[in-house]
Amino acid sequence: MSDTTPRATARRSRRHALPRLAALALAGLALAGPARAAEVRVMISGGFTAAYQALVPGFETKTGDKVATAYGPSMGTAPEAIPVRLARGEPADVVIMVGYALDALDEEGRIEPGSKVALADSRIALAVKAGAKVPDIATLDAFKTALLGATSIAYSDSASGVYIEKEMYGKLGLEKELAPKSRMIVAERVGNVVARGDAEFGFQQVAELKPVKGITIVGPIPPEVQKVTVFSAGIPKGARHPEAARALIAWLSAPEHAGTVAETGLDPIKAR
Repeated sequence: MSDTTPRATARRSRRHALPRLAALALAGLALAGPARAAEVRVMISGGFTAAYQALVPGFETKTGDKVATAYGPSMGTAPEAIPVRLARGEPADVVIMVGYALDALDEEGRIEPGSKVALADSRIALAVKAGAKVPDIATLDAFKTALLGATSIAYSDSASGVYIEKEMYGKLGLEKELAPKSRMIVAERVGNVVARGDAEFGFQQVAELKPVKGITIVGPIPPEVQKVTVFSAGIPKGARHPEAARALIAWLSAPEHAGTVAETGLDPIKAR
């Protein structure tokens, strides 16, 4: 005969309730997914983009985290520019941009102290439309002659273009001759402009020209007027997933990935 006292009835109710509670807990865990999985929000400028796109899938597979990416220049006033995005409150866990532009954000107190990591060096190259005559830029004199003979010149609105407009033309002593036929390209790869035939010569960093079809990369500009740009990563203050952000930066700067970075036209810092 079964015990029908109130105490016995309560014990039976607890026994039956435990399996139901365990099932509910397991279902909740299944819906929640991995405990540390995060959506890492990244803002990145052009120079490191090809290396980044090659390396991110491996990071997502290894960690279970997902990476959401917003693209824009390291500086300037375009709506897509990284400083402008941050200023209007767009969330970011990682920014990857020209080193000195990242330093400026750091000086403004907008980057987590100690989070900056140098990733790679980038050099400026000259490109022409595929099939067009390839100019001689092997020496400084040949480079000057080629520029004087060009009908139109385009350069980017990021670090390389700012250098060309503000410094390189002056170093060459050709600012008056070259400025009237030159223009800065905003929020578009210079290679695309050259491929369409909208500019005869195009200057941009090697890594940003390599992915563009329909152009010929003539080569890096002469060392006497070359500008090496360092691309760095950092964590903005207020990042929602700082641990995942640090893991992503470590992945991008890992020595074992230096070969992938080099294939995109950059000089990996860790490969030195």
